[in-house]
Order: sequence, then C-alpha cells, then structure tokens
Amino acid sequence: MKKICFLLFLIILPVFAYEVYTPESYNYKESGDKLLFVVDYSNSMGEYLEHKTKANHVKEMMKFIVPQISPSTKVGLRVYGHTCNLFAYNACRSSELVVPLGFANSDSILSEMSHLRPRGMTPITYSLKQAVNKDFEGYDGIKHIILLTDGGENCDESPCDYAIDLVKERRDIKIDVIAFNVHDDEDLAQLKCTADVTGGRFTQAETKAQLFRSMENFTIPHTQKDVEATIFSTN
Repeated sequence: MKKICFLLFLIILPVFAYEVYTPESYNYKESGDKLLFVVDYSNSMGEYLEHKTKANHVKEMMKFIVPQISPSTKVGLRVYGHTCNLFAYNACRSSELVVPLGFANSDSILSEMSHLRPRGMTPITYSLKQAVNKDFEGYDGIKHIILLTDGGENCDESPCDYAIDLVKERRDIKIDVIAFNVHDDEDLAQLKCTADVTGGRFTQAETKAQLFRSMENFTIPHTQKDVEATIFSTN
C-alpha cells in the first residue's frame, strides 16, 4: 500500500508542483553565482566499486572537477554522514559546512575531503535545510546545490516534500542531484523529485566514468571539456 500511494503521489506531483515553479522559469548562469556541493559520507560510501571505495572515487572526481569551475563562481562544500553517532537524533544531524562559499576554494575543498571518512547515516533533507537556511544566508541571486548521494534519505524525512515546500516560498534555489550507484526505486523517485521541482537536473551514475561525466555536465561549460576522452579511457 505504501508503494502504491507513493506512485500515485509521483503521478499527481507534476500537476501541482510545476504550477508553483517550472524549470523553464529558472535563469541560472553556468559561469556565475553560488555553488554548494552537498556530498554523502554515510557508511555505504565506504563500499567498494571498481576496486576503490565510492568515497575515493568522489574524491578523485572532485580533484579533477573543482579546479575547472569558473573563477567567478563562489564554491563551498557541505558533507553529511561523516560522523559516527550512537543516537539516531545526532546521527540524523550529522551535517557540516566544511568549506564556506568563497572564490578559489579548490585547495580548501580537496584538503577537507582528504580527511573525511564514511561513517554514519544519510540525513539528506536536514542537509538541504541547513544549506538553504544557513549556508546561503545573506546571498542574493541564484543559489545552486549539487547533491551527490549513494542512497536515499534514512532519517524519516522526505527531500521531495521539502523541495515542494521550498519552491512555494522562494525561487532562488536550484538542486541538481547525482544518484551514485543507487538502485532502490523509491529512493530514486525521491531524489529525482527533489531535482525536478526546483528546476534542477537529475542523473544516475553507476561507474566512475559516469560519475565524472555527470559532474562535468553540471559544473563545467562544454568548451572546457577537451580532456574528457583521456580522463575516461583509464580505470
């Protein structure tokens, strides 16, 4: 019954959500504004994929991607699930802005990622709320979140519901979502909804190469992709 209700919700969703806010009304500029990475460091990111942990694949991808982002863009990094907590309340608030928005932040982001280890739960909705209400506080213009996760919310919240409520009140947040090695249909539906209702993009990545391409498409203008063939020809 739960799955049937959820599928009915997804069918009805475009009818009311897109009347509130449609992707066509978004005016995000690829070479400007504010970009916040929200990256999953929950326990499952320690699982191996293609001979390395998923967290290590993300770190290698960010090492390649972040230095190529337009210098006119303020970039920051929030992570979640990076701490081990015995109590669910604390585990579901394991989310931290480790690098505030700023220019030329590549070294700081990569340095912070080198110390992080996958440990906890997946508080996606709480992290998005923190990003919107705290990390972007005081900034005008379009704010852009790229959420990278290998699983769905497991803290009894719904990122889809939050996104719907968000766009009813403000139109300055866009959330792109990369679902990295996610296979649960309900999790995928929730993540896609989160992107769709904010005018963001949703993509699935099953391999290291697909992860690189997905993040490239979200962050780097096409004219800067001259090395793509070389990057994806090796494992």
